[in-house]
Amino acid sequence: MEDQSPKPIRCKAAVCRAAGEPLTIEEIVVDPPKAYEVRVKIICTSLCHTDITCWQGKVSPVFPRILGHEAYGVVESVGEHVEGFAAGDAVDNNLCCAVPFMIGPGMRRDGTGRFWDAQGNPLHDLLATSTFSEYTVMDMNQLVKLDPAVPPKLGCLISCGGATGVGAAWRTARVKPGSSVAIFGLGSVGLAVAQGAKMCGASKIIGVDLNPDKEKFGKAFGVTDFVNPSTLDKNSSVSGMTGGGGVDCSFECIGVPSVMVDAFRCTKKGNGKTVLLGLGNLEDELRLPAHEFLYGKCIMGSAVGGLKPKTDFPILADKCMSNELQLDGLVTHEVGLQEINKAFDLLVQGNSLRCIIWMDK
Repeated sequence: MEDQSPKPIRCKAAVCRAAGEPLTIEEIVVDPPKAYEVRVKIICTSLCHTDITCWQGKVSPVFPRILGHEAYGVVESVGEHVEGFAAGDAVDNNLCCAVPFMIGPGMRRDGTGRFWDAQGNPLHDLLATSTFSEYTVMDMNQLVKLDPAVPPKLGCLISCGGATGVGAAWRTARVKPGSSVAIFGLGSVGLAVAQGAKMCGASKIIGVDLNPDKEKFGKAFGVTDFVNPSTLDKNSSVSGMTGGGGVDCSFECIGVPSVMVDAFRCTKKGNGKTVLLGLGNLEDELRLPAHEFLYGKCIMGSAVGGLKPKTDFPILADKCMSNELQLDGLVTHEVGLQEINKAFDLLVQGNSLRCIIWMDK
C-alpha cells in the first residue's frame, strides 16, 4: 500500500542569517511532524518585540534562524499520538510548561530541528515555533484550537501580544473594579494591558510613554490619563495623579531596569503590585533596596499574561468578537512575507504597533 505518512515540504521562509541583518526570503525544507507534533500552514504572523530582541542577538544569539512566534494557521498534518488536532483545524500558538520551555534552538521533546536550507544545512528555530515560514512544526501542547469564525488577524494577535497584555491585568494582577493602574510603555502589549484593565473595571488607567503620539492611541484603548516623563511636574506625575498614594497596580512593558524601578515605586504601600512584561537584555539586573519590600509591595513576572491558553484564548476571542475588547486596533500595518523587512523597520523606528505579515499576499 502507498505510504500515507507526511512527507517533507518545500516552502518559503524569512531566514535571519546574522544578528541585525535583513532577513532573506529562501526556499527551505520543513520536516514532517514527529510523535506529539503538528505541522501547521501559517496563514499570517506578526512581529513582536521579542522577535526584534532575538534578531538583534541580545537573547539566544543563534544563527541562521527562522524567527516568529505570534501567528494563526491551519493544521496541515499531525504526527503519531497527537490528540485533539486534525488537518484543517484553525490554530494559534500557546506557551505550555508541560514540555520544557526554551527560547531555542530545538524542539521541546528531543532538542532536534525541523528546518533545512536549500543546501541541506540546518536552520535553527525560535521558541520551537518559527512562524516566519509558510509551514512550521510545533509540539501539540503549543497549539490552541480556535473557532474557524475567528478572523486570522485576531487569532494572530491573541496568540501573544494581545493575550499577554490583557492577561497581565486580568489573570496576573487581578485588577479590581474601581482600582488604579499605571502602564509604562504604550506599545502593543501596554495598550492591551489598558484594554484588560478597562475590562476589569479599573477607574484610573495612567499611560506612561516618552512618545507624545502615544496619548492618542492610549485614550482609544482605555487610558484615562497620560504621563510623558520628559515633561513631568509634580502634579502631572503618576504620584500626583493619585494624590501621592500611588496606584494599586503598575505594569512595565518595556524591559528597562530603571523603568521597572519607577513602576515599582509608584505603587501603593501595603498591597501595591508591579507586573513585569518587557524583555530586555539577559544580563540586565533589577536592583532595589531590600527595605522597600517591607512596605508590603510585590513584583511579579508574567508569561503570556498568566493565562491558561487552552481555555483563556477562546474566551478572549469571544470578547473580541463581541467588541468587549478592541484588539484589532493594534494592527497598524499589513505586508506580505516578501516585505517582512519593512515590518522590522517600522517597529524598530517606533512607527507601528503590530504589523500583520501575510504568507500569500
